[in-house]
Amino acid sequence: MTEDESELPRRRWSPWGVLALVMLSGLAMVRNGADVGDGPPQPTAAAAVAVPEGQPPGAMPPAEPAAPAQVLEHSSVQRIRIPAIRVDAPVMTVGLDPQGWVDAPPAEDPNLAGWYLNGISPGQRGSAVIVGHVDNASGPAVFYGLGALRKGHRIEVERYDGRTALFEVYGVEVFSKDTFPGSRVYGDTGRPELRVITCGGGYSKAKGYAGNVVVFARMVGAR
Repeated sequence: MTEDESELPRRRWSPWGVLALVMLSGLAMVRNGADVGDGPPQPTAAAAVAVPEGQPPGAMPPAEPAAPAQVLEHSSVQRIRIPAIRVDAPVMTVGLDPQGWVDAPPAEDPNLAGWYLNGISPGQRGSAVIVGHVDNASGPAVFYGLGALRKGHRIEVERYDGRTALFEVYGVEVFSKDTFPGSRVYGDTGRPELRVITCGGGYSKAKGYAGNVVVFARMVGAR
């Protein structure tokens, strides 16, 4: 983990949908015989983001009418905690792979998440993104239980500036990698938000996981 932003090249421009697919390409883990039972939990229909009546399914998530208590400045990320699924993991900064796209954290460490150094910080206005593996060759990894989250669950993101951004989940969905709705997932709602992403959906040994589980959360405070 590092605070030195000068060590990473700048992100190549791309449409959000393409960026999402490449960023998460490293998360389609093959189980290789690991004992993971029936696989990771998947989001229920009741956990989906509520779309206002008359809006298309792909519409941006609705914004809350009230502003959060505060908006934080940019800072690197140190740790993520999700008490409901017993996640308490360090967060490393991830850079770019050889093709110039956002990389994933190393799969060998099952309790490690990644945040793109040149992206939005959790607590800033915009949608910050933290990614992590669902499993590896040895079994479940950091975000194995992500699909079990429900609306109202809390996420804490500890930052290197000593502040902790507090988020509340308002939706959990699984999207096909072939039709990943980048603008919906990453779009700026005008508020500090967080997206936590791992692999999910159907699985095959040939192609890995067919989709991505995405948690939508809004900042509700900081300490």
